[in-house]
Amino acid sequence: MLRQSYALRFTFYSLRLIFCAFVLINILTACKPADNGLQAAPFLPPTAALLPVETPSPAAAAETEISRPTVVPACSAGLTYLDDLTIPDGTLVSAGETLDKRWQVRNSGTCNWDERYRLKLIAGTAMGAPEEHALYPARSGVETTIRIVFTAPAEAGTYRSAWQAYDPAGLPFGDAVFIEVVVP
Repeated sequence: MLRQSYALRFTFYSLRLIFCAFVLINILTACKPADNGLQAAPFLPPTAALLPVETPSPAAAAETEISRPTVVPACSAGLTYLDDLTIPDGTLVSAGETLDKRWQVRNSGTCNWDERYRLKLIAGTAMGAPEEHALYPARSGVETTIRIVFTAPAEAGTYRSAWQAYDPAGLPFGDAVFIEVVVP
């Protein structure tokens, strides 16, 4: 009978231990978040947090991925003519003479000029110069010098050449610059 008592007590403790383990397992699995196929909203860095962003409903988040807007600041191109640094208009030059023309200008826009900004012939003769040049790199608000090397025509006459700045989209902007020479 004593053996039955120990066996019964052992069985009781075993069942109690199994029951506690079962309860503990159920509690632990209940704390785990349910996997319902939804993903957490992506982290938005502080710079993007300045922009208004709507938080999608869980159903909408499951259907589409959230995209952050990209803000590209617009700038305006500008060129202001300041001065002829060399060869003032009406200068007498010899036929075939090399003419190193320089204009002082200001980047009066809000765009920084890079290799995509161009200076193109818009009227008159090119006088031996290429009809398109890179506009020298210049940050917004900075004065710079534009330089083109011309060759005076062989025949007598008054020659004028007009040049215009163009932005990367091919749109003209700013003041045009000119050279005017007289070959006697």
